[in-house]
Amino acid sequence: MPINPGTPAAMRREAWQVAICGALVLAVAMGIGRFAFTPLLPMMLHDGVVDLNAGGWLATANYLGYFIGALLGMVLRGRPTFFIKMGLSATVLLTLGMGLSYAPALWLLVVLRTLAGIASAMVFVFASGWCLQRLTQLHAPALGGIIYCGPGLGILLTGLPTATMVEHNWSAAQGWLLFGGLAFLLSAIVWRTFSGPSSVSGPIASSTHKLEPLQIRRQTQGLTLGYAVAGFGYIITATFLPVIARQALPHSHWPDLFWPIFGLCIALGALLATRIPTRWDNRLLLAICYLLQAAGVLISIALPNILGFALGSILIGLPFTAITLFAMRDARRLYGDHARSLMGLLTAAYGIGQIIGPPLATYLVKRTGSFTASLCIAAVMLLAGAGLFGAMVWRVKKPQRAAA
Repeated sequence: MPINPGTPAAMRREAWQVAICGALVLAVAMGIGRFAFTPLLPMMLHDGVVDLNAGGWLATANYLGYFIGALLGMVLRGRPTFFIKMGLSATVLLTLGMGLSYAPALWLLVVLRTLAGIASAMVFVFASGWCLQRLTQLHAPALGGIIYCGPGLGILLTGLPTATMVEHNWSAAQGWLLFGGLAFLLSAIVWRTFSGPSSVSGPIASSTHKLEPLQIRRQTQGLTLGYAVAGFGYIITATFLPVIARQALPHSHWPDLFWPIFGLCIALGALLATRIPTRWDNRLLLAICYLLQAAGVLISIALPNILGFALGSILIGLPFTAITLFAMRDARRLYGDHARSLMGLLTAAYGIGQIIGPPLATYLVKRTGSFTASLCIAAVMLLAGAGLFGAMVWRVKKPQRAAA
């Protein structure tokens, strides 16, 4: 018998559908559109398509596009589902374009990666806002963590085949075509979910807590600055992990496995985040996540071996999209269903941090011969971000303790 769409069972079923489809959308836009570049970069270096310096600039072009797309997500008005579907279509075409480019010029690759960054950011902003709002209206906000399993799922799906492709002497172009086909398949699966009503119905929620305008402004500034730090703190590892591991472990099969481990831990971390009560302070959770990532970066520096890279992949991966979930939840705490502009601002700030990382890393590699200096800077920035969020929590708790 058909289930009444107003019953709790039907609402729960729809909530899971929204969460799972949101995860698949982010798997395409983030896991493939952005991060398929990381496992394919060593193959592109081997094929002579780019050198390490050019690879760093391609990564920067993608992150610059991500920044532009986040800004567009702040100002564009219209149907969220339209922008989600257009972003998915663009991601498929641009990923295929990386593989169809015969003897590509560097400028063409830069254009493709920039446009891919724009598409991924727009999908992220609109899908996050649409899905989180819908889950709130379906009384299932905790399922928001499922959505942010998507990037880890995409990283896992692109990372696992890499070792086999290398073993069978695939070119990087063939890898791009494979991942473009995968993006098409996943997009087809979720297409109907985003072909329904373009906006979600229900009451418009204001901010969760009664805050003074000055408090909202200060907390918005702190959240934005702290989230930008996260963008820089992880990006050097996320861009160059296979390259760093191959340098430290030549003639080993392990470097091809650290990236899938990273992706698996991203998905597991997002799932674990769903078990954390929503009443917990998001800024405290962000501080803990930053400390974990800083520990992961430092371990990979101190132990440049299989154990160190494995532990680093785990500690950086587990909090990765949990950080995004907690930041977006805090945006909704401050602005409720009007939080999409702040989500776009946060994504843009995150993008700035990402833009800085790869060129800084390649510059310091030229100067020092290794990634150690840039990774140390990343760890220090993550520790500073943890301190910032810790101070924000302490500032809020201090008046409460005084009143008690």
